[in-house]
Amino acid sequence: MDACAREDFAQISETPVIGMLCWGEGENPRGLEQLAELPGNSTNPATFSFPIRYRRVQGANFRTIVEEPDAKIRDAMIAAARELESQGIRAITTSCGFNAILQQDLAAAVTIPVCTSSLMQVPLAYRMLSPNRRIGILTARKASLTKAHLERVGIDPRIPLLVCGLESSKQWRLLHDHPDKEIDVKELERDVVDAAVQMVRDNPAAGAIVLECTDIPPFACAIQHATGLAVFDIVTLVNLLHATVVREKFKLR
Repeated sequence: MDACAREDFAQISETPVIGMLCWGEGENPRGLEQLAELPGNSTNPATFSFPIRYRRVQGANFRTIVEEPDAKIRDAMIAAARELESQGIRAITTSCGFNAILQQDLAAAVTIPVCTSSLMQVPLAYRMLSPNRRIGILTARKASLTKAHLERVGIDPRIPLLVCGLESSKQWRLLHDHPDKEIDVKELERDVVDAAVQMVRDNPAAGAIVLECTDIPPFACAIQHATGLAVFDIVTLVNLLHATVVREKFKLR
């Protein structure tokens, strides 16, 4: 009997095989905690049809990951990834697209697959389209998305990108200017959709959209409906990752 036939897939389906490295406990603005509770957010277990083992990394937050990537946090993420691997986790992802900067470090630290950021799907999206099309990236903070982030997840500089930040959204700014306040989720959804629509309107060559930020996939359906484009995000990436490490045997007879 081959290895696939020996696997107990019913048991696997109940045991987490994907580990997610998340920001530290109590280090998020109130608005991000709101977003974390929405179906479609990567940190909401209900988003996926399979269990996720969440591992918080203390000290990881907007400042130490997005604004000023911290070497100490990198080391803590590596230690957490190794811990997850030792617990039997088969693949690792993270709860922030800006962890793209750590892709090579984390992948080198373990022996299992690591997908730090939805941005890893940019080359895939580009190759799916006519070469005259461009890939739109919707990001939490445009100024912080550097060449190094893109390079470390394998984005060739020759891929034509359209990068749009959410800094103009009043609700998004509340997360940073007034972290203790709740946000209006419906208004934020309108802001996110409007940003995507404006990006596509200004750039008719846009062929697909990749959501860098893991807090905006709850709005992915609305973005697709408004733009008519394929939309990639952390959810599509994690679903793909899970499918690669949990293969079921086809019934050939």
